[in-house]
Amino acid sequence: MNIVSIRTDYITLGQFLKLAGVIDTGGMAKAFLEEVPIQVNGVADNRRGRKLYPEDRVEIEGFGTYQVTRE
Repeated sequence: MNIVSIRTDYITLGQFLKLAGVIDTGGMAKAFLEEVPIQVNGVADNRRGRKLYPEDRVEIEGFGTYQVTRE
């Protein structure tokens, strides 16, 4: 499992994808989310504005599982 640390109370899914190194720019988030299945805490979600909080678990098909933590 990959750990992604944030400094804020939450991070959006679109920002998370960039921080985790899954996409190169924030502009790629919309297209990526339309094509790649993602689960947040076991529930499918493709909203780039979805708020992720510490302890949330994100599974990205073909990329792996990530755990959000507080820095």
